[in-house]
Amino acid sequence: MVAALCTLLLAGCSAVRFGYNQAPELVYWWLDGYADFDATQSPRVREALAQWFAWHRRSQLPDYADLLARAQADVLADTSPERACRWWAELRRRGELAAEQALPYAAGLIPTLSPQQLQHVERRQAKVNDEFRSEYLARDPAQRLKDSVKRAVERAEFLYGTLDDSQRERVAQLVAASPFDPELWFAERLHRQQDALRVMRRLTSEPAPRDTALAALRAHVERTSRSPREHYRRYQERLESFNCGFAAGLHNATTPAQRQAAAARLKGWEVDLRALSARPD
Repeated sequence: MVAALCTLLLAGCSAVRFGYNQAPELVYWWLDGYADFDATQSPRVREALAQWFAWHRRSQLPDYADLLARAQADVLADTSPERACRWWAELRRRGELAAEQALPYAAGLIPTLSPQQLQHVERRQAKVNDEFRSEYLARDPAQRLKDSVKRAVERAEFLYGTLDDSQRERVAQLVAASPFDPELWFAERLHRQQDALRVMRRLTSEPAPRDTALAALRAHVERTSRSPREHYRRYQERLESFNCGFAAGLHNATTPAQRQAAAARLKGWEVDLRALSARPD
């Protein structure tokens, strides 16, 4: 529950302020790694990122800080799978809002991409897919499970601090029981990537008006957030339900000292976000 919150809110101890202030440049280079922007596109992308982050700093960071303040109270008490799911729904709504705010900028830029740039996107996707296989799809099932447990422990310790042996064993048991299927997830990723390429090719083959491009991108985002493949939607529902129980069960197994440490960490991030939202730079 709260580990996902931390990720969404750019949490990272004292690095939050520095990282957020550098984010427009970092995101630019991440996007450029996919699209290889030309001299005309580059200033447009930088300006769009500046505008998006100005909106985000002004309107979203105070909301995130308020959310962190609420989490500080919640993290001190036991929780339930239902409450963990409500937290997840709140995070998802904020992610959807951030994506919606970015779509008009994307709708203005994507029709300007060249065929060569779309090929660059496809090559970058292939490289990212190789990295995914290496991280999630070890051939040995035992190694794959070990990797999953390691990631889960690291996420928990990011918030609560060091887990003891019994807590680590609990995490291992929960991970082993999870319906998480990296093969299915990877297949869905490939579908989404191909869908994104189809949309971009359509918008660049006959450059579309901004409203048409925006509608096409919104439809793509909807297909990404709610898969058109029913079997994957059912899988997502099972996994989300399990993860809510996972988060609640692990949290309820933490000690008072671990919860106090989590509350202190959340407070630090709240303070950082409030400071960031109050400053123009």
